[in-house]
Amino acid sequence: MERLLWTVFVFLIASTTSVFAQSSDKFRDTRHRMVKECIEREGIKDPRVLDAMRTVPRHEFVKPAQQKDAYHDTALPIGNQQTISPPFVVAYMTETIEPKASDVVLEIGTGSGYQAAVLSGLVKEVYTIEIVEPLGKEAERRLKKLDYKNVFCKVGDGYLGWPEHAPFDKIIVTCSPENVPLPLVQQLKEGGKLLIPLGERYQQAFHLFEKKDGKLEQKRLIPTLFVPMTGKSEDLRESRPDPLHPRLLNASFEIDENKDGLPDSWHYQRLTELLTTEPPDGKVFLRMENSDPGRLAQALQGMAIDGRKIGSVAISLQMRVKDIRPGSEPIAKPLLAVHFYDQLRKDIDTQVIGPWIRESDWELVGTTVPVPKEAREAIIRIGLNGATGRLDIDDIRFRPKPR
Repeated sequence: MERLLWTVFVFLIASTTSVFAQSSDKFRDTRHRMVKECIEREGIKDPRVLDAMRTVPRHEFVKPAQQKDAYHDTALPIGNQQTISPPFVVAYMTETIEPKASDVVLEIGTGSGYQAAVLSGLVKEVYTIEIVEPLGKEAERRLKKLDYKNVFCKVGDGYLGWPEHAPFDKIIVTCSPENVPLPLVQQLKEGGKLLIPLGERYQQAFHLFEKKDGKLEQKRLIPTLFVPMTGKSEDLRESRPDPLHPRLLNASFEIDENKDGLPDSWHYQRLTELLTTEPPDGKVFLRMENSDPGRLAQALQGMAIDGRKIGSVAISLQMRVKDIRPGSEPIAKPLLAVHFYDQLRKDIDTQVIGPWIRESDWELVGTTVPVPKEAREAIIRIGLNGATGRLDIDDIRFRPKPR
């Protein structure tokens, strides 16, 4: 990074830090530890992005009751069926667009305002749009209170962009449409970059576009999971999830379209790799291996499920473990968890298969888990969850049963 840009960045950070220093001091060490363990250790390298993540007080962007969880690497509900993204995802998206001090950035999906705040110290101006009016108004008040002077908020349909301030050097989208909205393409500057999660409701991947000669060059990145882009984007959506027939995709981990060694359809993967040595099913199996107590090794997949019609789910899988040492937290053991959420995306129940502590060769395990009547979504999580050792997984079978 050029010395001039670095100097501008340091000035911008210094000018905002004093405003919220008093409120953020008690979380400073926790925030710095989060950046070290959940962001830098997981591959984010840009020093400007890391400094921004160390500086912005994420606890100011969540509900008071959740401030104790603000520096965990997890999504948290912020109301109105929306969530604040995990810190790693915010850092990943920010680094991917390569923010420069001279950039004018458009963000679609203000949410809590956290992503805009992180961008604030890295770019010239941030224009951010939120379709949910209460969230948009609250985020605007919060950003003004914390003195992010170069962030400008608007309540509206992000599909349409913000033509009055176009063209934009970078566009970052924090909600998922099925296809790229044409107005965003038109409002992207020549040579500019657009980062957007595309796909079906529970099957998405980041796509990075760069505008060259008026056309977009595309690169598919890692799988992810965001709330859907609503408004006009939702009206144009062709495929929708079927909550009466929930299913687990790529459950034997055979599909890897990117050829990056990571299975498609599974998001927020940590310390995962595909191996081909004597799998119990198909050509590959998934391995998770961790030597650092507390570090996440995991893979997640979401789905729609209607608990009024689906009473239970039979789940089985092939697994083997070696050298397992549970962590200090009760959940820090190798297992498969099913998290259920209601229509407001509130976590209402968790069912677990495992834990698996005793060293084993390939073994078939499973059970039938009840589905709460209030459930409308579920997330399957497999992993070591902070334990150390090795977990191998293959051939997960997921069979919903009617109520």
